[in-house]
Amino acid sequence: MKVSTSKLLVFLVFFIFYQCQACPHYKFIVKEVPYTRLCSTKKILTVNGQFPGPALYVNKGDTIVVDVYNRGNYNITIHWHGVKQPRNPWSDGPAYITQCPIQPGAKFRQKIIFTTEEGTLWWHAHSEWSRATVHGAVIVYPKMGTSYPFPKPNVEIPIILGEWWKEDVRQVYLDLERYGGIGVTSEAYVINGQPGDLYPCSKPETFRLKVKKGLTYLFRIVNSIMLDSLFFAIANHTVTVVGSDASYLKPFNRTFICISAGQTIDVLLEANQSPNHYYMAASVYTIGIAGTYDNTTTTAVVEYNENYTPSSPPVFPSLPSYNDIEASINFAASLRSLADKEHLIDVPMEINTHLFYTLSINSPCKNNSCPGGEPRLLASVNNISFLNPSIDILQAYYCCIQGVYGTNFPDFPQLFFDFTADYLPTDWEIPHLGTEVRVLDYNSTVELVFQGTNLLKGSDHPMHLHGYSFYVVGLGLGNFDKDKDPSTYNLVDPPLQNTIHVPKNGWMAVRFMTNNPGVWYMHCHFDRHMVWGMDTVFIVKDGESPEAKMLPPPPDMPPC
Repeated sequence: MKVSTSKLLVFLVFFIFYQCQACPHYKFIVKEVPYTRLCSTKKILTVNGQFPGPALYVNKGDTIVVDVYNRGNYNITIHWHGVKQPRNPWSDGPAYITQCPIQPGAKFRQKIIFTTEEGTLWWHAHSEWSRATVHGAVIVYPKMGTSYPFPKPNVEIPIILGEWWKEDVRQVYLDLERYGGIGVTSEAYVINGQPGDLYPCSKPETFRLKVKKGLTYLFRIVNSIMLDSLFFAIANHTVTVVGSDASYLKPFNRTFICISAGQTIDVLLEANQSPNHYYMAASVYTIGIAGTYDNTTTTAVVEYNENYTPSSPPVFPSLPSYNDIEASINFAASLRSLADKEHLIDVPMEINTHLFYTLSINSPCKNNSCPGGEPRLLASVNNISFLNPSIDILQAYYCCIQGVYGTNFPDFPQLFFDFTADYLPTDWEIPHLGTEVRVLDYNSTVELVFQGTNLLKGSDHPMHLHGYSFYVVGLGLGNFDKDKDPSTYNLVDPPLQNTIHVPKNGWMAVRFMTNNPGVWYMHCHFDRHMVWGMDTVFIVKDGESPEAKMLPPPPDMPPC
């Protein structure tokens, strides 16, 4: 029997790609275990019994295999946040976008392909609200034989910023999905799983970091929080920001950072202060109204490892006010790619695909007068509130299954208006509902402008794109001006990120090239907004060469 060359090639690629016996293998066992926080004990979903979950350590360009065993009681998926997964959306993880969930008792082998990423990323659950406790760091070291673009730190420390609900998080999610309101906010933020000294029943377990004067510490900071962005600082210390979203930055010094939900930031801390105990602390950055956010402060302690009498309590850092939008904007505007000869950048200059996406909070009912009297909320991109399908979009695309999604997602909103006006017609608050995607040709050069609107008083939006990083070429407050604002773009050394914080009543412009075929999710990383419908999908078509085509599915894709 004759076998065509093309079929043989596909088979060989499939075999080599999915077997990968030489790749490092990890085992993630998803299971419930009891944890005690804030004076009470409850069962939480974990990976390998750990909260936060285990960190993964790889080198730039590595490929690893993670076997995910679901020994919990509910469906689960795992996403590798910021890993581009070239040609391999099958292991990307978002439920009903690139896979159906891993059902209780089942297993799924995920292949994680690292390419240009270098720095700090993270992994997390991507189904319902499981990621509140199912998450961990991914540390991507430089390629073997190379080094950091800054003096090698003496110690590296993952700092995972998270949160804690006394209630069952799944029930919080189900209530939000059912009733469509604001939902229950968390009772505490946590640093490496611990709330810190300012919360009841928490001080004995506060995370403590012993440092030695004269040494340099690399903090790999992950914001895993579901609903909020944070200010973070260390008392009496200045940090040097050197990276974000696994991409190096031109170093700059700050007394605090602003880190959006979903982002990672790498900072260097020099232990150069008088020996003492110093708080590191994180508190919310938000423009939300009271009751819609957690207004507490989490702490950990930096302890100098010498003989002295520490101050009591430890020295506390100065953090910006919770609604200091100027502090947030100025921090984001300070990010610049390293862009040296060892870390080249490739910003698209000739754009052939212009997209303008409005981000809005909406209501399904005129004047928010829904039956029952309770306010219900939706959210939208270009006035389309996303509906999850019953089978995953990737499967439908690959197998040409009709009726799962539409391809009419608009490049621009149907209606242009003063997006940031104080008063907007209530008719504009009602979005369309649908499962619409935008299909893009391979190797398109895209400029995407995100515009925040003031519908229902607006909000910030940390927008995350799967399968890609993008160059953040511009940002500002107010309405984007297509005739003036592009002249302010940074096309020389814009930061390369996968998650950006679009300010309330402001805009951000990003550019990227569609050189990764597949189905890729884009959504707000405030999970409340994602439940309300602030998400959409890009389908990037195959290119001409074999290396530009999406890989075939693995044999153990979870069934729907």
